[in-house]
Order: sequence, then C-alpha cells, then structure tokens
Amino acid sequence: MTEVVRRHDPAARSFASDNWAGIHPEVLAALAVANGGHQSAYGADDYTVALGQTFARHFGEGARVYPVCTGTGANVVALQALLPRWGAVISAETAHVNSDECGAAEKVGGIKIYPVPTPDGKLTPELIDRQAWGRGDAHRAQPLAVSITQSTELGTCYTVEEIRALCRHAHDLGMLVHLDGARIANAAAHLGVSLRACTTDAGVDIVSFGGTKNGLMLGEAVVALTDRIHDIEYLRMSSTQLASKMRFVSVQLEALLGGDLWLRNATRANAMATRLAVAAGRVDGVRIAYPVQANEVFAALPPEVTDRLRKRYFFHVWDEDTGVVRWVCSFDTTPDDVDAFVAALAEEASAARPLTQ
Repeated sequence: MTEVVRRHDPAARSFASDNWAGIHPEVLAALAVANGGHQSAYGADDYTVALGQTFARHFGEGARVYPVCTGTGANVVALQALLPRWGAVISAETAHVNSDECGAAEKVGGIKIYPVPTPDGKLTPELIDRQAWGRGDAHRAQPLAVSITQSTELGTCYTVEEIRALCRHAHDLGMLVHLDGARIANAAAHLGVSLRACTTDAGVDIVSFGGTKNGLMLGEAVVALTDRIHDIEYLRMSSTQLASKMRFVSVQLEALLGGDLWLRNATRANAMATRLAVAAGRVDGVRIAYPVQANEVFAALPPEVTDRLRKRYFFHVWDEDTGVVRWVCSFDTTPDDVDAFVAALAEEASAARPLTQ
C-alpha cells in the first residue's frame, strides 16, 4: 500500500477563506458510512433519494433538491432554470455571479448579467428598477430574474422583510428570484430564523445551497422552491454538474442538514468573526468597513500593515484603493486562533506606525 505523505501542517490556521478549512469530523464520518458496496449512480442511490425529504423539512414540502459539485455550478444551473436564452438577471455589482465566477453564467449559461452598484452588497426594489427596463425591446436582453446573495459578498445579511419586499417587487415585474446561498447558514444563524423563513416563505424561487463553506469536503445543491421551474435534470447534466458517485455528495448534505450541524457550524464561525471584528477594531489604524453580520470581516488597514501581516497570515486584499481587506472565520476557528491573529495584527500595526506617520 502506498503511504500518503502529509504535506501540510494540520495546526495551521488561515483567515483567507472558509474554503481553506478542512472537513467537519461528522461529515467525514458520514462519507465513511456511505462508502463500501455498490450503489446506483447519477443520483439514483439511496442517500440522494432520502435527501429529498431532508430538504423538504428545511425548505417546505414542495422543495426539490439537485446536488451539484460546486457553487459556481449551482449558480449556473439555477439561473439557467429561471431564464430563456434571451433572458437577463439583475444582480449586485459585487455578486459572485458577476465578479468572481469568470463569466460562467454568461459563457456556460448564455445569461446576460445586469450589475447594479450597492452601498452594502444588498439589492433593494429601487436598485432593481435601475435595470428592470426595456421589456419587449428586441435589442435588449430581457430582465427576467433577480439574483441576491445571502449573506452578501460584503458580509451583510438581508432581513426576512427585505427579501420578502424584494421578491414581491420582482414578481410584480414578472421576474423570478434566485438566492445564492453559499453562506445561507451563516445568514440564518445571524437572523435567528429557519432556512425556510428566509427563502420559501419570503418568496424566493430557487436557491443555490452552500455546503463547502460550512464544513463539507465538496458539494452544493440547487433547490427549486416553486413549480414554475422545470428541466433542472437536463441543465445539471449539460452544465457538467451531474456527479456519477452522487451518494458521496448527498451523504455530506445529509450530515449537515439531518440534524443541527449546519447551525452549529455557522453559529461558531459567526461568533468568531464578531470576536475578531471587536478585537481588531481596537487596534490603532484599523477600521471595520462593513457591519459584521455573518462570518466575514472587512477591515481597512494601512498598506504597510497589510503587507507585514500577510507575511504571517495570508488573506485577501478586497480593495487596494481603500485598503480594505477580508478576513473569514470557519467552523473550526477557535478563540485562540482569533486572539493570536489579532495579537499579530497589533504587533505589525505598531511596528509599521513610524512608516505611516
């Protein structure tokens, strides 16, 4: 048997992204349960069949779940399910579908995106109206859908009331609503509501449900919430998102949603982000840029401090012009991890201060 060599330090911690975290032990154990023997492929396995009832408990009896491999794939499939070939989707300018997926919705799905600048990552009915025009004009891709992200790319969360008002407005205009829920668990934990309350009951039509950022090895899901959406099976296959050994995606989602693991993981990550924001905000020269409502912290730092700190901890620079950086907490982030990071931040801020004065 070939011995696998460990090529990383398992004690290392990063605040670059929740994608950097490992697999939650309960999810890893679920994978072992699903392993062994033979099961039908392409979603006909027992785990995927049973997963339908799990999602129905969280999103309502009419919910239909389609496991996929990646978040980008979930977004592409979901938006294709909402739109004809001449359709367009309105999103926040910062939305992942617009700025971080290499044009996948447009290249793979053939979908035009109309981005709208927002102050906090959130769309409003008034902001939607900036692009909701040109209906019946053959020269303009028709705005027939709205995509919102929960929590947003700036770490903010829509309230249930905001989602409901947005969905009502979109539906009145003849548009359907997609929710990119890569971090929907973090948003629900912050709001103290169920997954159904901020999706189905608020009027959302389809959800990209995120698992990877909340403790899975890989795996997301497209969740259709209304009977107006059809043909996802074909769209998933043609968009290269149909996993042959789907039981190993489905069993992870079952481990996450079968009990309260989704909520425990999200609550822990959110709490660590709040701890990080409070402590970092006390360091001279550090300004928290946006409200911390989920598991992301955006902070403005002097560039010298950013450069020094990134030699000790890697993280992403969000906006070079304003000096805003992003720190992300994960399900396995501990208070000691946060405190060590803030201590390093304070040290580097102090060491750089003569350079910034």
